[in-house]
Amino acid sequence: MPTKDQVTEALRAVIDPELRRSIVDLGMVRSIELREGGKVEVVVSLTTAGCPIRNHFQQAVAANVAALDGVTEVGVGFDVLSDEEKGRLQEALGRPGGLPEGALAAVKNIICIASGKGGVGKSTMTANLAAALQAEGHSAGALDADVYGYSIPRMLGVDERPDVNGERKIIPPVNAAGIKVMSIGFFLESNAAVVWRGPMLHKAIQQFLEDVAWDELDYLLLDLPPGTGDVSMTLAQLLPQARVIVVTTPQPAAQSVARRAADMAAKVDLELLGVIENMSGFTTPSGERFTIFGEGGGQLLADELDVPLLGKVPLAEDLREHADTGTPLVLADPDAPASVAIRQVACGVAAMIPRALPVMQAETPTAPALAGISGTELPVVQVQS
Repeated sequence: MPTKDQVTEALRAVIDPELRRSIVDLGMVRSIELREGGKVEVVVSLTTAGCPIRNHFQQAVAANVAALDGVTEVGVGFDVLSDEEKGRLQEALGRPGGLPEGALAAVKNIICIASGKGGVGKSTMTANLAAALQAEGHSAGALDADVYGYSIPRMLGVDERPDVNGERKIIPPVNAAGIKVMSIGFFLESNAAVVWRGPMLHKAIQQFLEDVAWDELDYLLLDLPPGTGDVSMTLAQLLPQARVIVVTTPQPAAQSVARRAADMAAKVDLELLGVIENMSGFTTPSGERFTIFGEGGGQLLADELDVPLLGKVPLAEDLREHADTGTPLVLADPDAPASVAIRQVACGVAAMIPRALPVMQAETPTAPALAGISGTELPVVQVQS
């Protein structure tokens, strides 16, 4: 039989899909009991009785504990954190506004598209990369976290106000390709300016993440604003396991500023996936190529950061035209050079992020109540190994 410490270590692999941290680190493991015959009983504390990610915890706990030598049966029970316990968890996580309630539970990967400076085509890359991932068979969403310079709705061809479902969650509009989209632009008059201070930005981003019915998505792409300020720190706090892609142009001035965005990611412990070099060169209809913004800056930055150069996207008029009309080039003309480059980035991103295999769950009867457990008791599921 494993020891309680060994069971605890196994449970560190169970990650809360919204808080992006281990249930052990979050203090959600209420108890571990070792019984005769190789049976292990684990009780996990949920934030709410109707927690929409309860099934995720149930399967993950059962799978990780059952993998230990000597375990023949796993009982997974649930109770609910008290108000005092939830308050302590909110304080520890720096979330005075409350804990998430399931909106991001089914989003598998969150990728922030950052640049450090404006004008490098970050929003264009976000929109087209989302479209490329969708075209490759992955469900994708795009969140316009650039609250001041929102442009994702226009680039993805969405112009409608979102609805609200019966659970008071915002339903993100879906573009013609099936990409879910959310932006502050949906709630403002056309081209209205946003004049907000930092705390208002924090609240808006948190609401877009946690009060939107994202449902199941393979990838949620966040178009970050230029710089390394309030929004970046908010995302690091709310999404500690998000990944970052840095967009730069080849010129040294853009490269050095993009390096700051990468430094920001490192300081807040966000994983850097790689670099996209945009506007890498312009080719005339006759085939002559001009390196208007220089050459090789993306590779130099990638080498400095020790991450891959995910792609070099050429400066192309049709890429800009389709962004303005809301029909991403990767869908409108998949064979265009810029489209090919962006689709290669999408394939590289998908290859770099491992997919978790689903865990099969056996149908079992409800077990008797576990003794000595405080809180609101929920049914226990038995899993035979």
